[in-house]
Amino acid sequence: MKKLFTLIALLACFMGAKAEWVTDYSLDYSTKTGFPFYVMGYVPEWVDGVMTDYGANFGYKTDAEMEEGDFNEVGTVTTQDGTVYHKVALDAPAWHQYFIADGIPTELDGTYTLKAMVKASEPVNVPIQMRWSWSTDPATGTMAIGTEWSEVEVTFSGIGGTACSLIAQPGSSTATIEWKSITVSHNQKAQRPTTWQEWLNSDGQPFIMTEGAVNDKYMGDAETPWADPNVAYNDADKNFLVCAWSKEKGHNLASEPDNNGNYPWNPFPANIEVDPTDPSNHVFVVHGQPATTEGDASAWDNQFWIQSPQGWKEGTQVKIHFRYRASKTAKADTQIHKQTPSDYLWWNAIGEITFTEEWQTVDKTFTFDSNMANGWSMAFNLNKDVKEAVDFYFDDLSWQTMKLDEGLFVAGANTEEGIEYDFDNAIPFEYDEENAIYTATIGEAGAYVNQVMISTVRGNDAAFKSNTLKPEYVGDYNEDDWAPYTEASLAKINLPGTGIWKVYLDTQYLSMAFEMLEGTVKENVDIVTNPTEIIIEGVERDDLSDGDNVREEEGGTGETWDNQFFILANRVLEPNEETVLEFDYVATTEAGTTTGTHALPGQYRKNAIPDFTFTTELQHLKVDYTVPASDWGGNAITDAQSISFDLAMIKGANTYTIKNVKWYVKDGSNAEGKTPENLINATGTSNFWVKIGAGTAPYEYGTSTGIENVVDGNVVNGNGALYNIAGQRVNKDYKGIVIQNGKKFINK
Repeated sequence: MKKLFTLIALLACFMGAKAEWVTDYSLDYSTKTGFPFYVMGYVPEWVDGVMTDYGANFGYKTDAEMEEGDFNEVGTVTTQDGTVYHKVALDAPAWHQYFIADGIPTELDGTYTLKAMVKASEPVNVPIQMRWSWSTDPATGTMAIGTEWSEVEVTFSGIGGTACSLIAQPGSSTATIEWKSITVSHNQKAQRPTTWQEWLNSDGQPFIMTEGAVNDKYMGDAETPWADPNVAYNDADKNFLVCAWSKEKGHNLASEPDNNGNYPWNPFPANIEVDPTDPSNHVFVVHGQPATTEGDASAWDNQFWIQSPQGWKEGTQVKIHFRYRASKTAKADTQIHKQTPSDYLWWNAIGEITFTEEWQTVDKTFTFDSNMANGWSMAFNLNKDVKEAVDFYFDDLSWQTMKLDEGLFVAGANTEEGIEYDFDNAIPFEYDEENAIYTATIGEAGAYVNQVMISTVRGNDAAFKSNTLKPEYVGDYNEDDWAPYTEASLAKINLPGTGIWKVYLDTQYLSMAFEMLEGTVKENVDIVTNPTEIIIEGVERDDLSDGDNVREEEGGTGETWDNQFFILANRVLEPNEETVLEFDYVATTEAGTTTGTHALPGQYRKNAIPDFTFTTELQHLKVDYTVPASDWGGNAITDAQSISFDLAMIKGANTYTIKNVKWYVKDGSNAEGKTPENLINATGTSNFWVKIGAGTAPYEYGTSTGIENVVDGNVVNGNGALYNIAGQRVNKDYKGIVIQNGKKFINK
C-alpha cells in the first residue's frame, strides 16, 4: 500500500458540487478530406466536406477484392490516409456499418449524449453503438434521421470502458445519409481546476507546469546529451531516466541467443544528431534498417520509444506531445509498453500515424484504461508498410499528466435517496498515530449514506473509480472483525444500514472495518427458497462447430449453449459483489454444464461459477459467486444480472430438472439462514429463463416459445403500455425486461 501523501483541505461536502455539461469529443467532418477511421467494409465518401453514406446499394472493395470477383465499378474513393477503394454497384442491398467517431474519452458507468447534425434522403432509423471492446455488448441507441438538416440526440448509459467509439449501422437501408458534425457530452459535477505535471526534465525531477507555461528543461528537446548513454534498456533502476529509446535491425545484438538460437537486437538510448532541416537544432534519430523479419513481425524490426519515469495508474489522464518526420513517407503503429522498452503491454496507444518528409506535431490527451494500466512507454513500430531503410526523426518529447492527490479517500452515496458520488471532493483519511490506523467519517445529518467507495487517488473521477479498495465483507469495528481488502476497479461497498459511518483502514494488514455513528441499521432477512420445479427439455444439437472444442469428427454448427437455463436477479449486480447460489438438480442422462455471467439472458459477459455435472441422482449445489468486475478483455462489467448454464454439452436430447433455487447476497456476519438481500422471488417464474435449440432467444420459463415472447430489438409497435417487472410504467426506450399486452420480452 502506498504511503499516505500530504492531504489538502476538504473542498466541499461530498454532495455539494454543481453539475455542468462537459464536451468530451467533437468532430466537424469538413476538417477531413476522407474517411478518417478504421474501415469495416464500407467507406463513406466526402462531398463538400460532408461525410456521405450512399446507402446499401453500393460496396467498397480493395484491389485484392476486385481481382477475386466480377464487380461493376462506378468510381473510387480515397480515405484520409490516402488508401484508395473501388466503389461498386451491388445487385441487391447489402448490410453496412461504419465508424462516426473514435477515441472518445469516457468514464466507467457513465452516461453520455451524442448530438449529430445529420439528414437523409428519406426518414430512417439508424442504430448507433458506443463500443469499448469487441468482446462485449456495446451501449446502444437509435437515431431517428429526417430529410432536413437537424441536430439529433442519442443517449448512452452503462459505459464499460474509458476509450469508446461510435458506430452507425444503417444496415440494408438504401437511404443516402449525410453527416456534418457530431459532439459527445456528459453532465458531470464541477471538478477542481486541472494542474498538469510535466515529467521529462534534464535533472530527472518532476516539474509543475501552470496552464500555458513553457518548460525548456525537459530532456525531450534532444539538446541535452545523455548523462550516461550506456544505460541498459532492462535496467529498472535507471531506464526511465532516458526519455528516448531506439531499436535498429541488426544493431546492439544480444550477447546470448534466444530459444531459437538467434541473437535478437535490443533497444538502446536513441541517437542525438543535428537536424538535417535545421543545423541549429538537435533531434532523436532511428536509422531504420531494411525490415526482413517474416510476417507482421517486421513492423517492429525498427522501433522508437518515448519513455516515462513511472507507470501510469488505470484511469490516469495523460497528454503526449512530440514532433516527427522521416526521410520518406511511412506509416507506424503506436503501442503501450511496460517499464522495459520492448516489453509489450497493449496494442494501441494513439493509433496509427503517418510520417512525411515535413515535420508534424502530435498533441494527444488520452486515458490509461485497464488494458494500459502500469504502462511506462509509448512504442512506435516503424515498418508498418515500408520495409526498406528509412531515417525517422523525433523531437520535443513530452509527457504530462493531471496532478492527483494520492493517499486514501472515501466518497459516499445514498442509493435510496438518489444522492450520487462526488469523487473530486472525496474525504481524506486521517492517520491515528496511537492505533496506527487511518480513519474517515462519511455522511452527515440529513444526508446519510448507505454505500461508499474508497480510493488511493483523488482529483479525477475515472482515476478514483479505477483505483478503489474492495473488502471481503463489511466488518464491524472491533478487534475480531476486520475484513481483508484488495485493490479492485469500481468497487462499491454496500453498507448494512443508512447513516453516518466511520471507516477504519489498517494499511499494514490490508484490512478495514466500519462503525455506524448515527442512522438505521438494515436488518437481515430470511433467505427465501423458490420451490418452482424447472424442467428443461434439451433438444438434440448438431455436431459441435470446428474449433478447439470439437468433440465429433464431422464438425458441424452446434454449440454447447444451444440449450440453456438462466437465473435472472431482480436487479443489476455490482462488480465484485459476493453472492451465494443454491439449488437441487438432476437429469435423465449424466451431462456436464459450464456457466457464464450475463447481463440480460443471452448477453454474455464472462464465466460465472465452476463447472459441475448433472447425474441421474438428485444433488444439491451451494456455491459462492462473486460478480466479475471485468470481462476477458479487461473491460469493466457494469450490467451483470444473470447466470447461464449450458445444457448442450452432450449431443443427445436430455431432460434437466432444477428446483428449490436460492440466490442471495452473502452475509459477512455468517448469520444462519439470513441475508442482507434475496436476489430472486420466493414464488413465480420471472427469475427463470430458458433457451431451447440453436437460433432461439431466451424466454421466461413457462411461456410457450422464445420466438413468440422475446424480441431481439426495440419495440416496433405501440400496442399497449409498457411496464417493467416491478409493475412501473416505462417508455419505449426502456432497456431490460418489459411487459406489454401481458407478455414479457427483452427490450434492448
